[in-house]
Amino acid sequence: MSLTAGIVGLPNVGKSTLFNAITKAGAEMANYPFATIEPNVGMVEVPDDRLARIDELIPAQKIVPTTFEFTDIAGIVKGASKGEGLGNKFLENIRQTDAIVHVVRAFDDDDITHVTGKVDPIDDIDTINLELIMADLEAVNNRLAKVQRAAKGRDKDALAELAVLEKLKPVLEDGKSARTIDFSDDEKKIVKGLFLLTTKPILYVANIAEDDMADPDGNKYMAAIREHVNGEGEVIGVSAAAEEQIAEMDDDEKKDFLEMEGVEEPGLNRLIRAAYKLLGLETFFTAGGKETRAWTFKRGTKAPQAAGIIHSDFERGFIRAEVMSFADLDEYGSPAKVKEAGKLRLEGKDYVMQDGDIVEFRFNV
Repeated sequence: MSLTAGIVGLPNVGKSTLFNAITKAGAEMANYPFATIEPNVGMVEVPDDRLARIDELIPAQKIVPTTFEFTDIAGIVKGASKGEGLGNKFLENIRQTDAIVHVVRAFDDDDITHVTGKVDPIDDIDTINLELIMADLEAVNNRLAKVQRAAKGRDKDALAELAVLEKLKPVLEDGKSARTIDFSDDEKKIVKGLFLLTTKPILYVANIAEDDMADPDGNKYMAAIREHVNGEGEVIGVSAAAEEQIAEMDDDEKKDFLEMEGVEEPGLNRLIRAAYKLLGLETFFTAGGKETRAWTFKRGTKAPQAAGIIHSDFERGFIRAEVMSFADLDEYGSPAKVKEAGKLRLEGKDYVMQDGDIVEFRFNV
């Protein structure tokens, strides 16, 4: 599963600190703009309490969580869409991602330079979003010139694309993102082929102070950020510096630190789950024997394609899937009791996988 969430933001807002905490990959950090030039890519485990419960009820030799990618992209500055601050390269790196994690600074610290000279998360959001919008507008205008010529010949595909481009152009010119537009299913297929930046799903991460960890919504900037985003993306608060410290602790130290801060789990767990959901990803499980394992699939995937995630032979020779839900296993306490309750299902090729399915695939090649 090669989907990746790109971490973006202005220089020095805490992107690389957050990336380090997420992946423990040691991305370069520095108190000056453009410390990150080439994007750093790291795999992250998806925290999932269901794995331990499944292993308790269906013991296995080991547990394997599922993973996905985060990409740390260099800081963008005003004028990036015109090439400022190596902007064209950075924007292209964003284009290669499937979702955007937009980090904004929401803490005060005179010792950490802010590229604009002041802490203003709303202005940070607008700066980044405007650059993405302007880049999309340029792409739409360039495409329009080509499609208009083809549409004069009454080419059906060209006419359909022209209608979409003409729908996009005024919205982008008005400083709004493409994700604010309602498209039909046919229009969505055309939009997908345009590879626009502002159609990507977005998660805003307010980088808060350690003192705000127990109550992120109590951060003095958080309410204004939520109001400004206005439902266009989810907003969560995470202290990047604290999370980086937590990532280096052993389990006992981590537990003590979290208790001292008054939080139940690291903020990164919430961030990782939110980004996973943002990418449209869900999890199924195989259980028992050598390993109990979580597998990532794209929402809407059918059983044979899910089987193919494990091995191509499973998809090629797919016969059926024996499925029980995690909720049923958790409730009844064993596979045998799930079966006795009539909750073990045999599903065929048209079955759409559900998050939390525990599956054994039957195949023959």
